[in-house]
Amino acid sequence: MADKLIIVESPAKANTIKKFLGGSTKVVASMGHIRDLPKSKLGVDIENDFEPDYINIRGKGELIKSLKKEAGKAKKVYLATDPDREGEAIAWHLAHILEMNENEQNRVTFNEITKNAVQEAIKKPRTLDKNLIDAQQARRVLDRIVGYQISPLLWKKVRKGLSAGRVQSVAVKLIVDREEEIEKFIPEEYWNIYVNLSDKKTKTIFEAKFIGKNGKKLDLNNEEQVNGILKDIENQKFIVKNVKKGEKKRTPAPPFTTSTMQQEASRKISFTLKKTMSVAQNLYEGVKIDGRGLTRTYNIHENRFNKNF
Repeated sequence: MADKLIIVESPAKANTIKKFLGGSTKVVASMGHIRDLPKSKLGVDIENDFEPDYINIRGKGELIKSLKKEAGKAKKVYLATDPDREGEAIAWHLAHILEMNENEQNRVTFNEITKNAVQEAIKKPRTLDKNLIDAQQARRVLDRIVGYQISPLLWKKVRKGLSAGRVQSVAVKLIVDREEEIEKFIPEEYWNIYVNLSDKKTKTIFEAKFIGKNGKKLDLNNEEQVNGILKDIENQKFIVKNVKKGEKKRTPAPPFTTSTMQQEASRKISFTLKKTMSVAQNLYEGVKIDGRGLTRTYNIHENRFNKNF
């Protein structure tokens, strides 16, 4: 009988954590979500405060039996799914399946998969975070309502098999609105005047832009107006009245998010999305380096990748 049972999301993480703890502690994986909305119907009671109707995911029956069996043999069960809203929701569903008290301190989170981080997290368990759980449920319910109610309209009006999403549908609306604005736009003529000036002493050349006349800003709307100004300044001397000096600071680029990582990998090294995520998954699972053991470049808490990978 195991003193402690720790449930994580992925087998790779489970195998790593086992090495850190050992002894009578058992680590198993939930393989992601174990409950979800049914695929055969909307699964959301719109008339009853949008109450979701969760069911066990098809194909996970044996896994659920195994988790219940292991939980029954353990003195203490810890839910160590990822420290984000999806991970919190998975932990909540696990607590329901395993008939655990949601008010007990059985939830542990760690921001990196190291021996010290895991051991410290187990020493400081907490209760489930209802706010994160509600946030995930709201996202899931919105996905379902939008997808199941708009997708059939797409099948009827556009093409069979298309699906509508909570984010994509709004994005399409924004694009349509913007396109309509473009079509209604009435172009207006405008001109700019630039001149290259040089300092007689240093021979330094710099560019100046026409802003206005007689101390007032002036918009240039036609060629006749521009030619008049060019005639006025022809063969004239220019005087620099003010020189403003200052310092500018440039901050380093932030760590990659999943989307920015995909964009940069595509732009700079022509990786497909599938290849990028495959490389990222390998980095997440870890690469063995002589003298250093298993090394990762992924921050679980922030869902960010080190930019130097």
